[in-house]
This record gives sequence, C-alpha cells and structure tokens, in this order.
Amino acid sequence: MIDIESLKKHLYDIVGAIYEVHKELGAGLNEYCYQEGLQMQLEEQKTPYHREMTFHPSYHGQPMQATYRVDFLCKEDIIVECKAVDDLTNNMRSQLYNYMRLLKLPCGIIVNFASKTVKVERYFFDKETNEIISVDGHAIHQYR
Repeated sequence: MIDIESLKKHLYDIVGAIYEVHKELGAGLNEYCYQEGLQMQLEEQKTPYHREMTFHPSYHGQPMQATYRVDFLCKEDIIVECKAVDDLTNNMRSQLYNYMRLLKLPCGIIVNFASKTVKVERYFFDKETNEIISVDGHAIHQYR
C-alpha cells in the first residue's frame, strides 16, 4: 500500500512551482507558455526535471515503436501534464493515468492553467494493486 501523505509532501515543491507560474503569467496563454514558465521555475528552484520526455510502451516485455511524450518528469518519479483548456476532461486524466501505469511511477499531476484560478489535480499509482488513487485515498481506476 502506498503512503499518500508522504507522496503529497513529495509533490509540495512541484505544486508550489505551478502556482508560482500561474501567479506570474495569469490566465489565457497557451500551454507552451506555461510549460516554458514551469521549466524556468523548476530551474530556479533547482528541482530536477526532464521536459518532453519520450518513452515507448512495451508489449510482452518487448518495446513498441509507438512513442509517447510526458510534458515533465520531475524528481525522476513525478509526471506533470500541462493543459490550457476550458475544462479538464476524463480523456486528459486517463492519459495521465496511463503514463503513470506504463512508466510505473507513483505520482502524477495534471494542471489546467487556462482559468482565472489554476486547477491542480494530484494522483497516485499503486504498483501492488494496479490502482490509480486520488489525493483523498479513493481508488479511481484499477488496471488488470
């Protein structure tokens, strides 16, 4: 079982960086501006990250040619997906969940910078149960 409280603390500086970017840039820009701002903020905070990290899923243990790209991989185990849309959709959330599952990473953040108030959603992946867990500890999705 994963320790949600400890993982929430692990995300604290990343979430802080997101709020700092939105505070400075405000609403209404495209997602690439926010990504660049977040990159600059992470560098300023000296938080380790990779931007637009690509990966290949595997099938029966063999890498596939298909390529996926996460907006940010922070601290080697936190996926951050940036959006600038009217509303986050379940398809956008599912994209994050699948990245977490395929990479077997415990933490995921999806952020919507477009609104007047930034919207940050945090999720966790439990490798033992193959479940996506909400920040309040409820299972949202289970993979077989």
